[in-house]
Amino acid sequence: MATATTVAPRTGAPDRPDVTATDPALVRRAVRAAALGNAMEWFDFGVYSYIAVTLGKVFFPSGDATAQLLSTFGAFAAAFLVRPLGGLVFGPLGDRVGRRRVLALTMIMMAAGTFAIGLIPSYASIGVGAPLLLLAARLVQGFSTGGEYAGASTFIAEYAPDERRGFFGSWLEFGTLAGYIGGAGLVTLLTALLSEDDLLSWGWRLPFLVAGPMGLIGLYLRTRLEETPAFAAEADRAERERPKVPLRETVAGQWRALLLCVGLVLVFNVTDYMLLSYLPSYLTSELRYDETHGLLVVLAVMALMMVVQPFAGALTDRVGRRPVIAAGCLGFLVLSVPALLLIRQGSLLAVALGTAALGLLLVCFTSAMPSALPALFPTRVRYGSLSIGFNVSVSLFGGTTPLAVTALIGATGDMMTPAYYMMAAAVVGGVAVWFMAESAGRPLPGSAPSVERCPAAHRARPKSPNALAPGPLRD
Repeated sequence: MATATTVAPRTGAPDRPDVTATDPALVRRAVRAAALGNAMEWFDFGVYSYIAVTLGKVFFPSGDATAQLLSTFGAFAAAFLVRPLGGLVFGPLGDRVGRRRVLALTMIMMAAGTFAIGLIPSYASIGVGAPLLLLAARLVQGFSTGGEYAGASTFIAEYAPDERRGFFGSWLEFGTLAGYIGGAGLVTLLTALLSEDDLLSWGWRLPFLVAGPMGLIGLYLRTRLEETPAFAAEADRAERERPKVPLRETVAGQWRALLLCVGLVLVFNVTDYMLLSYLPSYLTSELRYDETHGLLVVLAVMALMMVVQPFAGALTDRVGRRPVIAAGCLGFLVLSVPALLLIRQGSLLAVALGTAALGLLLVCFTSAMPSALPALFPTRVRYGSLSIGFNVSVSLFGGTTPLAVTALIGATGDMMTPAYYMMAAAVVGGVAVWFMAESAGRPLPGSAPSVERCPAAHRARPKSPNALAPGPLRD
């Protein structure tokens, strides 16, 4: 099955088409396959975050609940230390052998790592070997996810037509939220149905074992897809005109875009992990909030975010990525303290309102980033450069958020630390947005314009002479 129909230019070489007309059915299939893989990744993160207190008791026995939680989040953060290594391996590999093959490989590794956690004996059974095995499984997960988000967002961006890239890209984070809700919902159900003894002895394993069947389904969907039109065209040109891309071009040749990527990903992931990963444990361990009620509130907010997500993605196609991301940064800078003060009041309504405010601000990032980040880099290095920049930022700032905030609260006793942390991230994100070039409605750098229907192909032209240039920064 062909992936796209191309229309040759009226001037220039006939074998270098200047417009790609995408097949809407194939675009939807690509979005589903990519989003399901992302859902698989975040199903694990949702389970791990929501069951962190239980995992602390299973793998890190201690009389101090804070020490247990720190140990659990330490294993959580360790996976992020190897993510840049995974990005360094899988990203350039995706630029050489194709996006589809690498995404199939990362799917297998993610599923295997998550499934393995469900099989690890407890500390009571094998002693120190239990946390070591947990750490090993988390490292496998971290290595594989190093190529997942960048590959999935690249895959969707290169399939989507220019004028709807924001809408289609937003479904990647829809998959993230679906995975979180699935994982958190399962943990919530188990917490409500099982006794504490049953949950500690065997119930905690069930969410991790679900990863096996989910991984097989995702692998099937991804292997049925063709390569993206942008990569296929670039691979053909590379074979005829130029050698393989050296790693130094992927990194040193894109240093400005990489710095911009790190700043955008920092605000995106600090706020993301703060709300979706850390907040449930903050409510339970720090504020002594009822565990079930806290989980249900965050689940309801994520469901609200899922409803808003596609509409916000379509909005970025109309008004641009920069205004939407800038609104999110400003919102977190101004509203983080009021929202957390509401949450700290402890009533169900106050917790719900504070969490909902943060969730809707987070949608400004989840709806825009999957289409904005791939547009920072040219096609021939897009997967590799985005993987490296994304994972360096996530490893240093995003994945360490739960551990860092827990440690800061323990050291200072200040329960408002999460708000200050989000505000600092918003400042960094705002600086990145200032230097970010608008990409909505424009071709990806280094790729031909992409339209949804063939009749419009002859009318599609770049919006400016520099629309295909790889430089991501404003003059």
